[in-house]
Amino acid sequence: MTVTLEVAEGVGTLRLARPPMNALDVATQDRLKELAEEATARADVRAVVIYGGEKVFAAGADIKEMQVMDHAAMVSRARALQDSFTAVARIPKPVVAAVTGYALGGGCELALCADYRIAADNAKLGQPEILLGLIPGAGGTQRLARLIGPSRAKDLIFTGRQVRADEALALGLVDRVVPAAEVYEAAHAWAARLAQGPAIALRAAKEAVDTGLETDLDTGLAVERTWFAGLFATEDRERGMRSFVAEGPGKAKFL
Repeated sequence: MTVTLEVAEGVGTLRLARPPMNALDVATQDRLKELAEEATARADVRAVVIYGGEKVFAAGADIKEMQVMDHAAMVSRARALQDSFTAVARIPKPVVAAVTGYALGGGCELALCADYRIAADNAKLGQPEILLGLIPGAGGTQRLARLIGPSRAKDLIFTGRQVRADEALALGLVDRVVPAAEVYEAAHAWAARLAQGPAIALRAAKEAVDTGLETDLDTGLAVERTWFAGLFATEDRERGMRSFVAEGPGKAKFL
């Protein structure tokens, strides 16, 4: 399998497994979508890590496969390509990307689908599609601009240049940099902590933030208001407030 889903203690690891560079060919894209939807549906998956292994996250699309595709073929495929990444972005649970080595093109776009990105100190990220006479096609022009701002996104997209982990951190492209040997451990710890949290409230928080970024302020506030009030019907809210009153903040145990 080119992508696997391994689940332990509430954390699902979506692991790319297409050596040597985890090139994202059509089969890998389709498998990624399938497993993202499985992670969404499974109650035993409460948080997700996206990982490409110790050496590389994903070096981009399979260029040899793409080279033989004409306009008609890509018109047919482009939506499915985006849908596979959107399935990851819409997992209604906390998702962290553990970025080692190269995360270029589709690899960078996949990392952008996560809620949080932890990168190795030797990682390199970028959107080099312009060097092929193309633009990013799996969400890069949209998610990158929303994450780091339009001018910084345009610099990376227009030039196709790669950025090292320290610059990626300064740009806001990644959220934390750790030694290469510690990337997966750090990402898993982030996910494991949230896997113990209130699942419905975490889902609400993610949906409210993501929806707000895609719409106007009034609509975003309406989404927030609806979720906020709705959470008062959950057992987690009762448990959390009861624990706060009796024991102080941060002591609640959620199911």
